[in-house]
Amino acid sequence: MTEATSATPAPDALAGVLADAPFVRLVATDDGDAVAAAGLLARALRAVGTPFQVRVSRDPVPDAGDDAVAVTVGADRGPHAIPGTGRPASTDAFAIARALCDDPDPVVALTGVVAAGSVPGTDGSGDALEAAERAELVRRRPGVALPTADVADGLAASTLVRTPYSGDAEAARATLADLGLPADLDDDAHRRLASLVAVDVADAEGASARAASAVERALRPYETVGDAAPFETVGGYADVLDALAREAPGTGVALALAADPSDGLRTAALDAWRTHGIAAHRALDTATTGRYDGCLVARVDLAEEATAVLPTIARLARDFRSPEPVAIAVDETAGRLAAASIELAEIGDACRSAAGEAGGDGWGTADRGGIAVDESEDGDITSALAALREAL
Repeated sequence: MTEATSATPAPDALAGVLADAPFVRLVATDDGDAVAAAGLLARALRAVGTPFQVRVSRDPVPDAGDDAVAVTVGADRGPHAIPGTGRPASTDAFAIARALCDDPDPVVALTGVVAAGSVPGTDGSGDALEAAERAELVRRRPGVALPTADVADGLAASTLVRTPYSGDAEAARATLADLGLPADLDDDAHRRLASLVAVDVADAEGASARAASAVERALRPYETVGDAAPFETVGGYADVLDALAREAPGTGVALALAADPSDGLRTAALDAWRTHGIAAHRALDTATTGRYDGCLVARVDLAEEATAVLPTIARLARDFRSPEPVAIAVDETAGRLAAASIELAEIGDACRSAAGEAGGDGWGTADRGGIAVDESEDGDITSALAALREAL
């Protein structure tokens, strides 16, 4: 199946369609930007009294039938789509939500922007940043973007960075003890922490040349002020939402929808994020890697229930380990692989094509994708990997 092409609608035009709809079905790709964007739209629909449904899919197809309006978020499919190509889907969703109702949550919009790999204030997110700063919901400070006040816990599970202590909270705690930070971090302590992380990322064994620039989006974070968000920083919130989109999508949607998340929801979100991040780092620690023309392949062996971390492993390898523009994480036992590209290389279409040759299913977007095969039905993930490498 190939991507259908449709122009991104003007915010006022799609807002008008949604305002007149008897029911709206939102289907989002399994990433933090799309889930944040869907959350913004759903909150706006709730504010104007329009019934809606939100779901997350690795390969979203707009629901057909009845009189509902279907909107795909994160993929360019169907008559109503917010594709997130060229700029984060959350920036368009914020504009559409603003046309529908007063004061959509700019922190959720900025969370999606960071999850998309962008920086607040760029790629069309200037309005959301201005609204957040005007309402004193965020402030920029030195340091590292983490969701928790417990720095060691945050560094161990964060997928925004890849350090020697990623995946190991005790090693992170020992490193921080050597740094001698105060219990309450002031701006100077945050600067020292950021310097430590930046150096440790760049100097880590196996770090790619790209690692030094990839870590930048985790530094000088936007801190959330007061009760503006359930987590300490916008970047930390983005890290949690991106993990939830794959690990626990129902929790991710609930979080993006909640104007005031309960303690139980916040705890569930952090638990899923922590499990996801630590599993991804530990899998990459033990991966067998091979470099090919145009891509790095990391072979991992995950528990069957842990394959949701494959896209995160691929992204971490791409950003911090791969000298090539594409990284592929493959679990041959599970019959799955995930690919991430630093360039817009239509990875999703390449995965669909390769999967077709190997008797499997492929999906994805311009910069990431995946393949799953059922070897009991003559699927072959090794053949799918070879076909994908050839397509690249």
